[in-house]
Amino acid sequence: MTIKTGAPVVVGVDGSAAGLDAVRVAAREAAHRRRPLRVVHAFIWPLTRVSVGPAPDGPADGGLRHQAERYVAEAVAEAGKVAPEVPVTGAVVDGAATPVMLAESREAALVVLGHRGLGGFAGLLIGSVTVQVSARAQSPVLVVRGEPRADGPVVVGVDGSELSTEAIGFAFEEAAYRDAPLVAMHAWLYPTPASPGDFLPLVYDVDEFGDEVRRDLAESVAGYTERYPQVAVQHRLVRGAPAHVLAEESKTAQLVVVGAHGRGALDGLLLGSVSHAVLHHAHAPLAIVRHRAERP
Repeated sequence: MTIKTGAPVVVGVDGSAAGLDAVRVAAREAAHRRRPLRVVHAFIWPLTRVSVGPAPDGPADGGLRHQAERYVAEAVAEAGKVAPEVPVTGAVVDGAATPVMLAESREAALVVLGHRGLGGFAGLLIGSVTVQVSARAQSPVLVVRGEPRADGPVVVGVDGSELSTEAIGFAFEEAAYRDAPLVAMHAWLYPTPASPGDFLPLVYDVDEFGDEVRRDLAESVAGYTERYPQVAVQHRLVRGAPAHVLAEESKTAQLVVVGAHGRGALDGLLLGSVSHAVLHHAHAPLAIVRHRAERP
């Protein structure tokens, strides 16, 4: 997927602390990518037919519309502090958060979201908007979790699926501009089907299967190692539940990258089981790749 030259990094804000954390990360991403930053607030209130202007006897700058504009202005100012060289624009867009952010993703190089907020409830591990946008966006989505760090590797989950290949390409790009090493990881408990309905052996040789997976892992990243020779790559094969392994790896990573779906995923699911679980339990920012935007 080749995006337009100058396509922005887009960040969603709603006045929450998680939203401002996302703005800071998005500003750094825009600086690294040499792209503008677009700050968006999805303004749902007009859909509910409530008054969005100041109250008749209230201050002139009161009301829901002005509040939304203040959210955006605060976020734009924060981005300017983090990356003053990045052109930043802000917009209040009428509509519910999920469709607004999905529409923004069509023209974005990257969408950045906080792990809470955007209409989510504080008691939920992950806001529903974040899950839905991550699953359906037309650009990669970066979910800001944990404390962003400048050291540590970029970790990418590899399982041989089509979206895993997209995730590998995105991870190499990120590792290259971050000047970070890349850990290409495949975790497994037992053989998994390449697609629903595939038959698997009831008995298999663990060592033989491990050797096969190791070869597949090396082949999956081979083309990208030639394209990004400056990236130091480590192949890591771990026997364990993939989601748990990736969540553990995230404790020392500066970024974790996964495909939106893996092998054997069901089309009716918003996210694959592994990507969904890592989204809830990662200790570092998580990039979920459904479509990868090639750098122009």
